[in-house]
Amino acid sequence: MSVEPQGRGPHRDDARDLGPDAWPVLREAAGDITWLLDRGYAESAIAKLVGDRFQLTKRQRDALTRSTCTHASRQSRLARRVEDLTAREVHVDGFNVILPIERALGGGPLLRGAEGAWRDLGGVHGTWRSVAQTPEAVRALGPVLAGAASVTWWLDRPVSNSGRLAALIRDTAAEAGWSWDVRLEDRVDSTIARQDGVIGTSDGWILDQGIAWTDLIGPVVTALPGAWLVDLG
Repeated sequence: MSVEPQGRGPHRDDARDLGPDAWPVLREAAGDITWLLDRGYAESAIAKLVGDRFQLTKRQRDALTRSTCTHASRQSRLARRVEDLTAREVHVDGFNVILPIERALGGGPLLRGAEGAWRDLGGVHGTWRSVAQTPEAVRALGPVLAGAASVTWWLDRPVSNSGRLAALIRDTAAEAGWSWDVRLEDRVDSTIARQDGVIGTSDGWILDQGIAWTDLIGPVVTALPGAWLVDLG
């Protein structure tokens, strides 16, 4: 499997937009966004209103949109969060979990959402390529998933190179003696939201489907020395 040796890493504007100097303003803006969400304002209108008020960049607005939700949603998500995976059936939202860990390993920033789930500002837009940090990201999840009764990875079939990531996960698991199943699915979000067990994801839509969920990203990235972690709570 060919990789991009440069890794994912930070965006060229992240030091300005998501560095410590920006945190006080972003946290104040996050509070305003939550207040407006609680009162039923449309997300698009909120992003413009709050973004314009604080003169935020597009990347900062995107970060806040990904990190905030209503108080009711936050409480519901927290009530269904699972910490102990021992003897549990776990379903992993593959790209959603792997990409942020790759980003953190490459020195890029991660965002802690209102419910405590970690996210990045990347995402998959039809194409994924293995980078230097991909194998390490997969291996790092072994200890986090240890003790689970079963582990099933779900990857988006339409995403370019998803089959290669599936092969890497299978090979890594076989070498380590982990009993992981890997599946390619056309509509991962809707499929994984219907599964029994615990869903490893930080996807806001999935988290609001009433499922039991767990944060697989946090245990990995919070243990990384010098990881760039942005908590806007």
